[in-house]
Amino acid sequence: MRDPGSTVLAGTRLLAPDAAGLSEAAALLREGRLVAFPTETVYGLGGDATDPAAVAAIYAAKARPSFNPLIAHVHDGDAAREQGAFGEEAARLADAFWPGPLTLVVPATARTRVCDLARAGLPSVALRVPDSAPTRALLAAFGRPLAGPSANRSGRVSPTRAAHVLEDLGGRIAAVLDGGDTRIGLESTVVACLGGKARLLRPGGVTRARLSAILGYDPAGPEAGAAEAPVGPGLLASHYAPNARVRLDATRVEDGEALLLFGSYLPENHGQARARLNLSASGDPAEAAARLFGALRELDASGAPTIAVVPIPPDGLGEAIRDRLGRAAAPR
Repeated sequence: MRDPGSTVLAGTRLLAPDAAGLSEAAALLREGRLVAFPTETVYGLGGDATDPAAVAAIYAAKARPSFNPLIAHVHDGDAAREQGAFGEEAARLADAFWPGPLTLVVPATARTRVCDLARAGLPSVALRVPDSAPTRALLAAFGRPLAGPSANRSGRVSPTRAAHVLEDLGGRIAAVLDGGDTRIGLESTVVACLGGKARLLRPGGVTRARLSAILGYDPAGPEAGAAEAPVGPGLLASHYAPNARVRLDATRVEDGEALLLFGSYLPENHGQARARLNLSASGDPAEAAARLFGALRELDASGAPTIAVVPIPPDGLGEAIRDRLGRAAAPR
């Protein structure tokens, strides 16, 4: 018999923010399922930030066209400092605005548990401590960083109440933790602290004036016409690329190359590959997305001068996989 605080709408559970609902939400997250959660800004689409498969499921649920970095939500500042390196300015901003609508992009450390896929392969990590009692209780119960882009299909309006999430993602995710209407309704401010002066990547719930009061200067904003997102979200200053050259759409393996497979397709001379891995033997784009960065690292470790990548269809998450592989193959 289902707990009365949990109902099912369009195949997605609607959970009350009480002890039973929080316990159920945390259990679903531990299973690798997706749970939307309320913050003071908008509802986030939550998945285990330490689990590449859960992160890949977020991209699939949102129909997100590219591997933008995802914000990792944590319970408090101490938990954030376990995931990233906080310099003086990042520490001052965190002390001033957390919990609250500020995301800080800081260098990842060797201790970070936020997976490569959630960080889009970047050496930075985007962190936030939300000012929402139900979500902070969920984070405490879950005990891990929670990846959480806005809980809507990519390109649609961000949700500020549980009903909006269900309209967009009902049947595509496991549950929504209903915290009522969000307080701010505008996404968090994103500031990068990656050396040099802090940069404002995205305006949001913390104003420029408030940032300036803490920093002692007006942080540079996003450049006009710059592509949205990529350090955190905000810009793409760098991206993961292996030491080996990456060769795309390979139909033949050359001597000494490593081989990255997808599905059942085998290129000519595949038997002579120095090393090979299959992103998904069944051709599942979500599984392939979850394994992509780890597979590139493993093949790179083989010492092969080139990683040959078989053709990957551009449908659905395949477009995002091809995007990241194309960036890895770009001239350096």
